[in-house]
Amino acid sequence: MNIEISDSYADLSLMAKNRVVQEIEKNRRLLLCTATGGSPAGMYQLLSSTYQENPGLFARLRIIKLDEWGGVPMDQPGTCEQYLQQNLLQPLRIPESRYTGFHSNPENPGLECARIQAKLTTEGPIDLCILGIGMNGHLAFNEPADFLQPFSHVAELSAMTLQHAMTSEMRVKPGFGLTLGMADILHAKMILILIAGKDKRAIVHQFLSKKVSSSVPASFLWLHPNAHCLITKDALETTA
Repeated sequence: MNIEISDSYADLSLMAKNRVVQEIEKNRRLLLCTATGGSPAGMYQLLSSTYQENPGLFARLRIIKLDEWGGVPMDQPGTCEQYLQQNLLQPLRIPESRYTGFHSNPENPGLECARIQAKLTTEGPIDLCILGIGMNGHLAFNEPADFLQPFSHVAELSAMTLQHAMTSEMRVKPGFGLTLGMADILHAKMILILIAGKDKRAIVHQFLSKKVSSSVPASFLWLHPNAHCLITKDALETTA
């Protein structure tokens, strides 16, 4: 894994945006897998600015949503859907025909995961996967466990994950997660994981140990031949 350290979150966001733009320039039909949360938000804002300067760059871009909170209305604030609509899909004018995403409140969550997996089989593999790391080391909603699921699945969310800032906005709290699996992620041609902030120091220490374990799902990225980690300096510093 290639590790790049930035002095600030703004620098990390710019580095990430530049990497994404470079990949889209190489492949205009790029399939981009998108995470949500605080880590990629700055990068998405910069991509929106790039669209204003060069809308044609994104005319064929395809997007697949990495994961979703389950059991909550699709239009509820705090869902991954609302986040992506506001931060990426609408600013880049991505139509429904070029977007694949889990429904947050499906009648049959298992069938919904099967639908996404079938779509990924047809459209994939992912060209570039944007990731963050959970406070407990989860990757998407692949939570620490004795074993990890390879493909799209319904995930039991940990207590720590359920305390995520995104859920504070929700009237109805999620009862489960819908997520791409570890094989779906690791089959991506390129992976870009963004890590920012001193609150991630403890899990960053475990992640950077290079010990691959299902107790830290993000550690499996060390097995990928084209994974890049952009990390802010404050996420690395240890407390005195």
